[in-house]
Amino acid sequence: MAPLIGRLMDRYPGMPLLITTTTPTGAERVRALFGDEVEHRYAPIDLPWVVNRFLTAFRPRLLILVETEIWPNLIHYAKCEGVPTLLANARLSVRSAQGYHRLARLTREALQNLTLIAPHAEADAERFHTLGARPEKIEVTGSIKFDIHLPGSLLERADVMRREWGGQRPVWLAASTHEGEDELILQAHAAVHRTIPDALLVLVPRHPERFERVAQLVEAAGFLLMRRSRQRPCEEETGVFLGDTMGELTLFMGASDAAFIGGSLVPHGGHNMLEAAAQGVAVVFGPYMFNFSEVSELFLQHQAAIQVDSADALATQIIHWLSDASERSRVGEAGRELVEQNRGALDRLTRLVEGLLEC
Repeated sequence: MAPLIGRLMDRYPGMPLLITTTTPTGAERVRALFGDEVEHRYAPIDLPWVVNRFLTAFRPRLLILVETEIWPNLIHYAKCEGVPTLLANARLSVRSAQGYHRLARLTREALQNLTLIAPHAEADAERFHTLGARPEKIEVTGSIKFDIHLPGSLLERADVMRREWGGQRPVWLAASTHEGEDELILQAHAAVHRTIPDALLVLVPRHPERFERVAQLVEAAGFLLMRRSRQRPCEEETGVFLGDTMGELTLFMGASDAAFIGGSLVPHGGHNMLEAAAQGVAVVFGPYMFNFSEVSELFLQHQAAIQVDSADALATQIIHWLSDASERSRVGEAGRELVEQNRGALDRLTRLVEGLLEC
């Protein structure tokens, strides 16, 4: 939501913005992105008396929920208070839809209480409709994730980062990895390392509380480890660079030759590949991309990404790309073009927000 929040700050400079998160990691990202320009609170537990106190305390003009954050009590009492509600960048995987179907009556009521639903794809819109949302309340905007703003300094910073990794050595990134996945990544890197001895793996766990555990796994696998938090260049013998800081994943992507998208070799559902693709970095992911099914399918259809089903297949693909610059450049450029072609959701979503604020 960062692009939309930035747009609202520009359009409505006198309007206070309250952002809620459910985790400390989310809270840290809000502070890193916006400092004291916005107010932050943890989201209220979805119980009637808690939600009522929350709405009474802040008296919002508009409530924007994101993706699949469908909180029945919050939506119900916002409607009772006359607060318009928008489910933005709304997505609903087949798996999530099946879960909501088990609570069909509650789900239908919550969806019908929403003022507007803005799905990022037609397939999501159809699933929302099937669960009870009224067609006139659904407007497909596309995915705001395609409206990526990359800092002007990113290319220069990526060049500096690459020199700290070792200049000409081949580098692949494993981004946002999860429990049980790091072992598979290290297994793949061992195979890559046997074929390309100077290859460097940049390993970035999704959750900061796992940094220490992943560092232990790297050392147990026999690789010389360098941690980003040490702020030192890699040595020639360094096999794995651990991204144990927050807010630098986009930089690491831009400095890498190829990127594996985590959460996809284990059944977590994958993560957003678009920041890598927007920088022309070749992208590969595993079989479990159900949280980003439409985007991943779009990339596969346009030969802008590769899907693998195992650590061995991942290693084979990484070896191929690190050995063939023209092929990884072709895939990376296809991804960059796809991102450019699908921009525009931010403008459409902004118009919806402006309309609700003017009601």
